[in-house]
Order: sequence, then C-alpha cells, then structure tokens
Amino acid sequence: MADKYNMKNPSVKRILQELKEMQSNPTHDFMSLPLEENIFEWQFAIRGPGETEFEGGIYHGRIQLPSEYPFKPPSFMLLTPNGRFETQTKICLSISNHHPEHWQPSWSVRTALTALIAFMPTDPKGALGSLDYKKEERRVLAVKSREAAPKFGSPDRQKLIDEIHEYMMSKAPPVPPPNSLESSEPPPVYTEQSGEARASPRKANTEITEAEEQHEAPAKEKIEAESSKVSEQIAPVVPCAAPAMVQQQEAMKPVVVQKAGDERLFTWAAVGLAVAIAVLLLKKFMKASGHGAMFMGES
Repeated sequence: MADKYNMKNPSVKRILQELKEMQSNPTHDFMSLPLEENIFEWQFAIRGPGETEFEGGIYHGRIQLPSEYPFKPPSFMLLTPNGRFETQTKICLSISNHHPEHWQPSWSVRTALTALIAFMPTDPKGALGSLDYKKEERRVLAVKSREAAPKFGSPDRQKLIDEIHEYMMSKAPPVPPPNSLESSEPPPVYTEQSGEARASPRKANTEITEAEEQHEAPAKEKIEAESSKVSEQIAPVVPCAAPAMVQQQEAMKPVVVQKAGDERLFTWAAVGLAVAIAVLLLKKFMKASGHGAMFMGES
C-alpha cells in the first residue's frame, strides 16, 4: 500500500504509521483499517463496553481523516443502530472535527476509538446526534448488531466492513443475559484491553498455540500500558450541545459572589466611620465643657 502514496507527505506517512501499529498491536475491543484506494477513509468496528447495555454488541462506523491530519481532527460516524448515537451522522465530541480547538496532533485513530467506546454508556444530555433509548431497547440492538454487518457504500467498502465484522465476531464474547446487567455497578472508566492474538481480519479464524500466546505476553503488557496513557488523554472528552442548550446551561450556572471580602470591607468601613463620629463628638463635648482649651494650653 505504501507504494501507491507519496511517503514525503507528512499526512500519508503518519497514517501508514498508525496502520502499521494497528496491525502489529491488535485489540479485541476494536478493529479499524483504511480503504486500499483511499487511506484517508477508515472503516471500523468497536465492541460495546462491558457491564453496560451495549455489552456484546458490534458497532461499525466510518472515519474520515482530513488532508491536514494529524494537525486537524477527523470526523467519524456510526453505521450500526445502537440507541446512543444517530447512524450515518457525524458524531460531535471534543475529539472530532466539530471541536478542532480541542484536538491534539498526538491523538490517533486508536485514541478516537477508545474515546468513543468510553463515551457510549454516558448520559447524552441533549448533545447533537445523540439518542437516549431505554436500556432494554439498546440491549435488543446489541444482540441484533451481531447478526450481520451494516450495508454501506461501494462494494470495496462493504467487503472491508464484512471482513472487520467477521474478525470482531470471532473475538466477541456472548451477549450476557438481561438480568445480569440489572444489578451491576456503574461502569468504571473505560480502558482499552488488549487482545491475545496477533491476527488480522483476513486471518480471524487462526488457532493460537501455547507458544504463540507466550510470545504475545510482552505485546499485551505494552498495549495495556499505552491504553492507560490514552485513557488519561481522553479524560476531558465531552459532548458538544446545541447552541440553544449551551446558552441555557450558561444561564443556569450559579453566580458566584465574593461575599466574604465585601462583608469585611463593609465592616472596616463601618468601624472607621464610628470611630470618626466618636472623635468628633468627644471634641465637641470637650470644647463645650471647657476642657478642650485646658488640654490645648497644656500641649
């Protein structure tokens, strides 16, 4: 693939580096690959976060990288119905092209997908492109998402989507019973967990021997360490709300008044005024009684 593109282009060079890293350090939580004829367009699939109504689901999507990548953020959308985000609609998060002011060139496709998984079980709060389905409805969609990959785009795109779906299904655990999620604790902060096998979508059914698993142990530790760093990077990820909602939220913010400093200033001013009045009254009294002249003479 590298032979088809200008390796002197910094965007192309960065994208191919990310592709190499994605293939050499796979994870069971997501898979993403670019189109052969256009490396600026990636197809992906993520696994629904555990201990949530999305657990067991396989959600496909599309990432579009700008020509200025990684200096400008990508846009990404989901193609699989999920009950959390609208399908075929650009997702509005602080790591997407909706908020270029938040984007950092050190972030990557892996960072964006990790952030997306972490954000799925959160409260949408009316953000653009968000849905607020009931948990039971989301569980139904999670089960249905495993049946087949969504249909989208050209035959080449669809072929890649189908291959990614086959790979993700080969690594996906069964959907948990509905009752197992009712009493579960709120999901912890999501961290990407590494896979055990170095496999590509085209070799998804390859069996792993004990020797291969031992060989993969150092890679697992490396991926987990990198995932921890990614989780720290995406901690401030927030949804973007509609302009009207932003104004409403700003109006609802409590006004902080510096009462303590004002009260102290008022107290000292009152004390000073009281002292001044007392001095004036004392002088007036002494003058009227004749003591003031005596004191003046002594001084």
